[in-house]
Amino acid sequence: MALAAWLTTHWLDLLQATGVVGLFFTAITIRADSRERKIQNLIALTAAHREIWSKVYDKPSLANVLSPDADPAAKPASFEERLFVHLLILHLNASFKARKSGMEFDDDAVRADVRQFLSRPIPRSVWETSKEFQSRDFVAFVEGAMEGR
Repeated sequence: MALAAWLTTHWLDLLQATGVVGLFFTAITIRADSRERKIQNLIALTAAHREIWSKVYDKPSLANVLSPDADPAAKPASFEERLFVHLLILHLNASFKARKSGMEFDDDAVRADVRQFLSRPIPRSVWETSKEFQSRDFVAFVEGAMEGR
């Protein structure tokens, strides 16, 4: 009987306390889910990166893309070479968008990677023809990275 009397008097206090405790646990769950999602996204991005670069092992002719001595004016890039570079540009764009959405990257390392890759003749020529199809902020990021900014 005493419990019923107490509940009649303090039901609102009990409801509020339960709500606060529930919100606390909800916040902890959301934070843990967010952290787990970021890790899953990083793993997925890494897997996509590995899959693209494994094409060089599957098709050794793609190694010409990395050659600093390639001359796209004298010998234009093959369809496969252009496709490979486009896949890397799309992957970089996806990474760029993920970074803008809050995914953490080592910005200096990404810029150095972009600068090194796009300084090669074939990737540079493919970038020059494909950048008009990219968003302005992505182009600004890539161009900045190539200039060392």
